[in-house]
Amino acid sequence: MEEAPEPEPRKKPKKAMQIVREAAAQLNEMTGLEAESVSSFERTDDGWTVHVEVLELARVPETMSLLATYLVQLDEDGDLTGYKRVRRYERGRADRS
Repeated sequence: MEEAPEPEPRKKPKKAMQIVREAAAQLNEMTGLEAESVSSFERTDDGWTVHVEVLELARVPETMSLLATYLVQLDEDGDLTGYKRVRRYERGRADRS
């Protein structure tokens, strides 16, 4: 009589900080752009979405440098499934209300 296979152990869900770090690191690997900050993250039905702010073009003075916001999509395991630039702006500019 064959024994039933043991069920696979459940994966421990990743913590938000771990997901945010992985999003920034994987975006850097794909684009070569360094993350300056993360402006938002959200758990979705398919995994996670993270908005990462990066320096796209350094200028002098620094307030004229170009920054961009990238929407990074990760699956439940924290693996990159897609990204796109959703905004590009000068460092010294604020959004209009």
